[in-house]
Amino acid sequence: MYRVRKVEALAGFRLAVEFEDGVSGVVDLSGELFGEMFEPLRDEAYFRQVGIDEFGVICWPNGADLAPDALHQELAAKDRAPAAV
Repeated sequence: MYRVRKVEALAGFRLAVEFEDGVSGVVDLSGELFGEMFEPLRDEAYFRQVGIDEFGVICWPNGADLAPDALHQELAAKDRAPAAV
């Protein structure tokens, strides 16, 4: 399992994420905040309360969390993508 080392809330419901193995990048959650657990995160002040639990998982006070393996895969794929010309 991958562990998040650092997370920072950015404008527009985005997160700057850094994993312990050095994989990092920005994840845009603006189109993903639906459902009972994630709708409260549509309030930017609440979204900014993001943290990391003892297992290296991104989480919020209401119990919403993000699977680190899926985030790692997404960010690692962006690192491998060819640069746009």
